[in-house]
Amino acid sequence: MPAQRFLTIYSGVLTFVLAVTVLSGFAARTKKASFDEINVRRINIIEPDGTLRMILSNKTDAPGMFIRGKEYPHPDRKSAGVIFVDDEGTENGGLIFGGFKNKEGKVETWGHLSFDQYQQDQVFSIDAGEEEGHRRSGIGISDRGDYPILEAVEATTRIGALPPDQQEAEYKKFVATHGGDAQRAYFGRVGDGSVVLRLKDKQGRDRIVLQVNADGTPVLQLLDANGQMTAQLPREVH
Repeated sequence: MPAQRFLTIYSGVLTFVLAVTVLSGFAARTKKASFDEINVRRINIIEPDGTLRMILSNKTDAPGMFIRGKEYPHPDRKSAGVIFVDDEGTENGGLIFGGFKNKEGKVETWGHLSFDQYQQDQVFSIDAGEEEGHRRSGIGISDRGDYPILEAVEATTRIGALPPDQQEAEYKKFVATHGGDAQRAYFGRVGDGSVVLRLKDKQGRDRIVLQVNADGTPVLQLLDANGQMTAQLPREVH
C-alpha cells in the first residue's frame, strides 16, 4: 500500500511538472510570432512600460496628437500613415500619404514626411502632391518658438469656443506672446512649373530668391526686410 501510494504521488508530481513545462514553453513561444501576411487597421508600437512610440494606421483610425502620453483631438489628420513618438510620449514627426480623384474627376494626392522640434511642431519636412492640376514637391526648414505646443493646443480649444467676432483678436494676442514660428528655407517645384530656392529671415520674409521659371529663365533676387528688391540678376526679366 505505501508503495502504491508513493507511485500515485510520484505520478501526480510528474504530471504537474510536465504540464508546467509545456505551458511555460507555449507561453514563451507566444512572445514571438511569424506571419506570411496580416491585415490590420492600426498598430501601436509601445515600450515595455507601455509608453507609446509609434503608430501605424489607416485613414479611418488615424490618431489624434499625443503630448506626454495624452491624446488630443487632431481634426485635420485624415490620412493613412505613421506617427513617430518620442521617449516621453510626445509626437515628434510622421509620415502621411494619400490620393484620389474628386467628384470633378481631378487628381488630389499628397505625401508628407516631417520631424518636430522637442515639444513643438515640425522643423523639417518633405512634401509632394497635386491639386487642381498643380503639382508640387519640396523641402521646408522652419523655426519654432520657445514655448510648448500644448499651449497652442489649449489656446486653439479655448479660442474656438468663443463667439466668432472675438476669435481673431484672441488669436492675435496669442501670437503676440508666442512668437518664433517661421519658415526659414524652402526648395522645390511649385505649382506653376518653376523650381525655386527661398532663403528667409527670422520673421519668415524672403531675403534671397533663386528661381528657374517654367520657361527656363533663371532669376536671382535680393530683397530687404520690407520685401522690396534691392538687386536682381539678370536685371531685366522678360
